[in-house]
Amino acid sequence: MKRKSAITGARIFDGERFHDASALVFGEGRIEAILPEAAIGANHVVERLNGGILAPGFIDVQVNGGGGLMLNDLPVPDTMYAIAQAHRQYGTTGLLPTLITDADAVRDRAIEAAVEATRSDKGVIGLHLEGPHLAPARKGAHLAELMRPVTDADMVLYIRIAEQIGALVITVAAEQITADQVRRLADAGVVVSIGHSNATAEQAFGLFDAGARSVTHLFNAMSQIGHRAPGLAGAALDHSAVWCGIIADGHHVDPMALRLALRAKRGEGHLFFVTDAMAPVGSQKAGFEINGRPVTRVTGGICSKLILADGTLAGSDLDMASAVRFGVRELELSLAEALRMASLYPARYLRLDDRGLLQPGMRMDAVHLDENLFARATWRMGEKANAD
Repeated sequence: MKRKSAITGARIFDGERFHDASALVFGEGRIEAILPEAAIGANHVVERLNGGILAPGFIDVQVNGGGGLMLNDLPVPDTMYAIAQAHRQYGTTGLLPTLITDADAVRDRAIEAAVEATRSDKGVIGLHLEGPHLAPARKGAHLAELMRPVTDADMVLYIRIAEQIGALVITVAAEQITADQVRRLADAGVVVSIGHSNATAEQAFGLFDAGARSVTHLFNAMSQIGHRAPGLAGAALDHSAVWCGIIADGHHVDPMALRLALRAKRGEGHLFFVTDAMAPVGSQKAGFEINGRPVTRVTGGICSKLILADGTLAGSDLDMASAVRFGVRELELSLAEALRMASLYPARYLRLDDRGLLQPGMRMDAVHLDENLFARATWRMGEKANAD
């Protein structure tokens, strides 16, 4: 009889509740059970952790770079693998490499790379295209001159690619897409997210009802909440089915605004953490470029602030474990809810049925956090890697 692997010595959070004095049993990359420690015997290969928490591996839906690399600079599979490896030391076991607005040729290379990268189990679980279908009025750090409407050719491409990779998220502005296009993309399995948009609440509701599933980095690069014009931000909070990614770094959104959003959001569990991470995460790199424009790294807070020469925020230096700590310390979240916002909720958002929980039949994708919520090790399909 083949011996099963078991992990003990840490408090286990299965995605729904905590288990004390227990062991996580797994084999062939899948979780088999959570048992009392007393039930573990000679037929188990046991690893004992030194306290802390064993939780589902983190899933990041928006990652522009890491390990000193940006996806836009070299959109090939090896870049995607390197970004995933850089974020793994912070507890992220699956992510969507994210391409910001660029030329169509760069976009097409990123799509080809994602098709190949998602065939192996190296942490790349899909692709996020944040552009080029954004609104120049809400360009953020993107190049407005490359922004344009969704065309018929784009529709054919996105629908075809959605059949070939695990998850395809496309951030589009309401100004650059029609409700019919949203409906067709959603029906084909593309995850449509509204962002970088000056949409009115009425326009946003029209696209949500057509199948748009989310908004990209809530509050950032979108029409804000006014008492007579709720905007895209207000519509996202009011619509019970819409998911919202949030950048919990203390720079992109004031913690008070995030606390208000957490209280206001209709629909349970529809806010989740994203990092919007750039090249410096997981490296000593002090500076980098976006579309040929230098970005400065200003230290301070839980992570550095990344800005263009004109002061525009240019993504983040955030990692997912830091977002969890920020959620507990600044957003008044319970530890369980902060962990769900980094794992279970993004898994549900992407419709990944075998991730986000440490329960029988699920992938053995896990993170070990110490008592201060810093990542110490991860497992992907049961294969362990220690954090640097």
